[in-house]
Amino acid sequence: MTKLFVKTLREDPADAEVDSHKLLVRAGYIRRQAPGIYAWLPLGLRVLAKVERIVRQEQDRIGGQEVRFPALLPAEPYQASGRWVDYGPNMFRLEDRKEAPMLLAPTHEEVFTLLVKDMCSSYKDLPLMLYQVQTKYRDEARPRAGLLRGREFVMKDAYSFDVDDAGLDRAYEAQREAYQRTFDRLGLDTVIVSAMSGAMGGSRSEEFLHPTPVGEDTYVRSAGGYAANVEAVATVAPPPRPIEGLPPAHVEPTPGTTTIETLVDAANQDQPRADGQLWAAADTLKNVVLAVTQPSGERGLMVVGIPGDRDVDPVRLAAAVFPAEAEPATDEDFASHPELVRGYIGPAVLGANAPDPAKAVPYFLDPRVVAGTSWITGANAVDQHVFSLVAGRDFLAAGQEGQPVIDVAEVRAGDPAPDGSGPLEMARGIELGHIFQLGRKYAQALDLKVLDRNGKLVTVTMGSYGIGVTRAVAALAEKYHDERGLIWPVHVAPAHIHVVATGKDPAIFAAADDLATSLEETGLEVLYDDRLGVSAGVKFADAELLGVPYILVVGRGLASGVVEFRDRQAATVLELPVADAATVTAATVTAALQSS
Repeated sequence: MTKLFVKTLREDPADAEVDSHKLLVRAGYIRRQAPGIYAWLPLGLRVLAKVERIVRQEQDRIGGQEVRFPALLPAEPYQASGRWVDYGPNMFRLEDRKEAPMLLAPTHEEVFTLLVKDMCSSYKDLPLMLYQVQTKYRDEARPRAGLLRGREFVMKDAYSFDVDDAGLDRAYEAQREAYQRTFDRLGLDTVIVSAMSGAMGGSRSEEFLHPTPVGEDTYVRSAGGYAANVEAVATVAPPPRPIEGLPPAHVEPTPGTTTIETLVDAANQDQPRADGQLWAAADTLKNVVLAVTQPSGERGLMVVGIPGDRDVDPVRLAAAVFPAEAEPATDEDFASHPELVRGYIGPAVLGANAPDPAKAVPYFLDPRVVAGTSWITGANAVDQHVFSLVAGRDFLAAGQEGQPVIDVAEVRAGDPAPDGSGPLEMARGIELGHIFQLGRKYAQALDLKVLDRNGKLVTVTMGSYGIGVTRAVAALAEKYHDERGLIWPVHVAPAHIHVVATGKDPAIFAAADDLATSLEETGLEVLYDDRLGVSAGVKFADAELLGVPYILVVGRGLASGVVEFRDRQAATVLELPVADAATVTAATVTAALQSS
């Protein structure tokens, strides 16, 4: 410790929101350089290297071969694939001195594809699995939570190359199993959820989420086994209802009812239901006006019709309109569309329902708005709403030609699972890994073809598989700590055993030094607190903060021939005879390493 480059802090950093961020900074593992950008210090690098080693071992186990690409890349491959535009402002773009466009890679599908194109020409060269552990860059709009949402991070990204879809299926399953083993070995429980592909493209996509209240990802699960992140949940649409015999639509005055709550109150007071029941928010059709900006910069409006008891979920909306971006319409947007009467917007002026659909604002409907459903909604005039407006009779119902469906309303606990496996429950998690069946998107864009067994050129099919390595370190710190500090699992800890000498007696330091040396000779990694003139309280506080899982304390007990062995995970303290301390400690720690 007298030589170690570390400085512990007693107070949490001002910008830290979650425990992992607080503890990793306080314990001297990382230091902030800029928002979302951190320097790794010696102890942090030791943990990071051990996490990387486990990741590499499991990739090698399934036949992966490690390569390494630069982070600074030319723009051309990303322009060819379309992701130069699709990534939008999340991509770091720059120019070299010759004004050639460059980027800091957010991920490497394109250049892996080109590498294989350069070196493989026959089915005999495939299947192939390549991977790297490398730094990525994404210009996050709101970096937060330390390593959990950064602008620079280490990721393992692997790519499979196969001649046919059956080969892709095998590679995908091999990676899926490798991920499960990786996270099991790290000591991080995960839930595998269906996911959206986003900028990656492709068909099948799954995320590995570590359940925790501080996770940024919301996912759902059912007792019957369904699991998906919130973007990928498909709303269960009700069956169409008979239209015959439904009362005609009628417009009624509803002064001062610009919100769903005021509209429901007014409806119950002035337009009571014929069946004697009360109107509810779910009986209203809320039309949400959104401004959509394409990657090219073009901006336009869209309106989403959803049941009034729901709100638009920003995460689901972002996934639905990607690569465009959506936000609430502004005063200026409304000013350019006088037909949109705020608080009283109805379908009659929207999309295919408008007098001139070609000039109307596009209109999208929630899957629940099926033919035969009856609604209270805006009459496109101030202080007026229309009652008994029936989808499929008075306006186009969801799924009909010219009336697209968009699934962006919030998902709630109790909603039915899409596979019929029961009601959904909500949870939060940290995304640790994401696997994709890319198919032929990148191979087609970059012309990656090989000769098959019949001598015919075929387009290669690909998979992409990512693990957030630095995020895994944060997830470990999030899971393994107590009120005093970190408690690393022994197989990822910066050292296996922390020897602490307390007091002023030179004999104590001599005994501690001998124990540290003996333990190192057994092959264990030892952190030895040999600082003179530092109180026992400070040393204990530092040892608990740093999080080495086993602490051997040499202090006052030495006069009686004993030392203390502390197991941070088990929260136990044992007294060991000095003569047996190294042997017992080495056996305990070695057994823990072998079982991990």
